[in-house]
Amino acid sequence: MADIDKVVLSYSGGLDTSVILKWLQETYDCEVVTYTADLGQSEELEPARVKAASMGVKEIFIDDVREEFASDFVFPMFRCNTIYEGEYLLGTSIARPLIAKRLVDVANETNAQAVAHGATGKGNDQIRFELGVYALKPDVRVIAPWREWDLSSRESLIEFCEKHQIQVDQKHESEKSPYSMDANLLHISYEGGILEDPAAEPEESMWLWSASPESAPDTPTYLELSYQNGDVVAVDGKAMTPAEVLTHLNKLGGENGVGRVDIVENRYVGMKARGCYETPGGTILLKAHRAIESVTLDRELAHLKDELMPRYASLIYNGYWWSPERKALQALIDESQTYVNGEVMLKLYKGNVIVVGRESDSDSLYDDHIVTFEDDAGAYDQSDAAGFIKLNALRMKIAAKKGRDIT
Repeated sequence: MADIDKVVLSYSGGLDTSVILKWLQETYDCEVVTYTADLGQSEELEPARVKAASMGVKEIFIDDVREEFASDFVFPMFRCNTIYEGEYLLGTSIARPLIAKRLVDVANETNAQAVAHGATGKGNDQIRFELGVYALKPDVRVIAPWREWDLSSRESLIEFCEKHQIQVDQKHESEKSPYSMDANLLHISYEGGILEDPAAEPEESMWLWSASPESAPDTPTYLELSYQNGDVVAVDGKAMTPAEVLTHLNKLGGENGVGRVDIVENRYVGMKARGCYETPGGTILLKAHRAIESVTLDRELAHLKDELMPRYASLIYNGYWWSPERKALQALIDESQTYVNGEVMLKLYKGNVIVVGRESDSDSLYDDHIVTFEDDAGAYDQSDAAGFIKLNALRMKIAAKKGRDIT
């Protein structure tokens, strides 16, 4: 492959990407640059550097992008109350555009002609990576080994390592979870294994981030989130960065059994796939954000956001974060958050996130003088409702008089 001298590989240091590294060196006879992102996956990343160096890699990039991930991707997504197909909080989907961006940055910095990833040909991640990369660097070459090589199982990857003297932690591999897992600051996901039978209940030991609701504490946990322009800026009065907020809420939510979902989702490639997800902090953020919007957001603006949300969620799920339509929707969403300021009080209890209060001294549209069941001192003239109702009933009255059947 004479046209490719250098490739940037999205690298974890695990079995798959270590095989890919060697395969790229052999198949493309090129220099490989490795890029590893610290997205809050709670893994030690220094071994990835050591392993890459042992395989002859000269340019090794390891980035701590936790704050960028939370502030520039997760928080903007939650401003829209984003959820895919009613249940999935898009923990994997929202990480991919950031990785794509950094792969392009490294390719530009190192003058690489191509980028490579370890996503399979059956999943959504190949689409998310490649749409992002092409949007940011149109002329780059993308290499997806799983669509090219004839290796098709973990056993074949291990045989490849043995043949090419690639160090493999056999003990680690033998003890490896039977699930395909992905973790970052927002969530951890599980696929494969017994989950490929949608009727099979996953064993309790699968869940790594949260207590089961049954074993969660019998005493609820209370907390207060402070919002500024639609983003959480403090928890229980303590100022926090976006990454600190997620880390803290993950801990509180996990301890109280919050954030587990077991779903069958529709992949962009056309198949249905089952996945289990733990998103404790994100589950809390979604509930709380809707609560603060309920008192600060105009009714029609709130309803417009609700109508646009499924489209916005699909754009993220399908890999279109770096598209003009997502950018345009984001501008509208961000503008809608101007007055989303205040506090939300929550109770976490055995898997539940319960809103127990919400207030905004500066921007609440809730007027207790108007809504009261007691004497409102003329704040609202109930007789005005008669004309309002008659005008809204007019079209239906006309249709009924024409004999139209609406039953």
